[in-house]
Amino acid sequence: MITAERLAELTNYTAGALTEALADSGYMDETFLTARFLGITNGGQFCYQVQFEDEDQGLMFSKVFLTYNPTHGTVIAEY
Repeated sequence: MITAERLAELTNYTAGALTEALADSGYMDETFLTARFLGITNGGQFCYQVQFEDEDQGLMFSKVFLTYNPTHGTVIAEY
């Protein structure tokens, strides 16, 4: 079960928190400027739209997906 407190946390990640979560998942060179929670996918992932600076193309948008494992209390982030 996902508690109300954990749900509030998972739906309110900041750009910095998503950057850190991706680093913990092995994506070391990402830094996000903004983050906006979009919703929960059909597969139960928490979806965020993020904005970042690309050296060649300027400001870009992408999506980050958080997968929560309630058994272990862990979060995995991925593109």
